[in-house]
Amino acid sequence: MTAAPAFDFSAWAAAHRAALDPLLVGVFDGVWPERLRLACRYPIETGGKRFRPLAVLAAAEALGGPAPAAAWVGGVALELIHTYSLVHDDLPAMDNDDLRRGRPTVHRAFDEGTAILVGDALLTEALGHVARAGLPPQLAAALLVELAGAAGARGMIAGQAADVGMDGAITEVDALLRLHAHKTGALIRCAARVGGLAAGASPDQLAALDRYGAAIGLAFQLADDVLDADQDAKEGGPPSYVKLLGVEETQRRARALLDEALEAAGTLPAPAALQALGRYTVEREL
Repeated sequence: MTAAPAFDFSAWAAAHRAALDPLLVGVFDGVWPERLRLACRYPIETGGKRFRPLAVLAAAEALGGPAPAAAWVGGVALELIHTYSLVHDDLPAMDNDDLRRGRPTVHRAFDEGTAILVGDALLTEALGHVARAGLPPQLAAALLVELAGAAGARGMIAGQAADVGMDGAITEVDALLRLHAHKTGALIRCAARVGGLAAGASPDQLAALDRYGAAIGLAFQLADDVLDADQDAKEGGPPSYVKLLGVEETQRRARALLDEALEAAGTLPAPAALQALGRYTVEREL
C-alpha cells in the first residue's frame, strides 16, 4: 500500500492566506471619508500570519470537507477583531509602540484620533460582516455570540485589563495563565469553535475543537515568550513565563499543551491542517 503524502502545511497556509487577504480588505470598500478607508485598510495590509482565520478554516476542514462560506465569514470577522486589538494596544495610552510588523503603527502613520476610530471601525465591521453575510439566522446568531464573548469584557478585554495592571502586579504563574487565557487564548479558542459551528460540528466534535483551541491558545503565548525571552528580560519588560518558570519549563509546558491539542484534533475526521497549524504555532518557535 502506498503511504499517503505528507500534509504540505506551507502550501495550504499560503493558498488560504491568498484567499483571505482580498476578503479582509474588501470589507472597507466604499467607506467614506477616503482617509478613513485607507486608514482602516492600513493595518490589514501590513501582513501578519493570519493565524486566527487559518484556525477557523482548519477547524472547519477537520470535520471532513472544504471550509464552508460561513467559516470564511467567521475567519474574516475574527481577523478584524484581532487587528483592532493590535491597533488599540499600540496606542500611547497602552503599549505606545511606534512599529508593527516593521511599519509605523496606525497612530504614527496617521494620528492618534484616527487610530482610535480605526480600531472602533474594525471591531464594529467584524460583527457587521457576520450579520450581513446572509447566513442562516441561527448560525449567524451563534457565531456572533462566540465572537462577542471572546472579544468582550469576559474574554480578550479582561485579559488586556489584567495586562495593564487592573488586577495588580502579575507575579505568579496562575495569574499569568489567567491573563493569557483571556487576552490571547480567548480569540484562538473562539477560532476553533467558530470553524466547528460553521461546518455543523456535533456536540462531541465541538467539545474536541474547544479543547484544541484552549490548549493552543495558551501554547501560543508560551512559545511567544520563549521567542521574546531576551527582549522581555529587559528592565521594565512585561511579565512572562520565561521570567517565572525559565526557558526549559516554558518549553516543556508549551509542548505538553501541543500534545493535548493534537490528541483532541485527532478525534476528528480530517485533522491534518488543524494538527499542522498547532505544530507550526509551537515547534516553529521553540
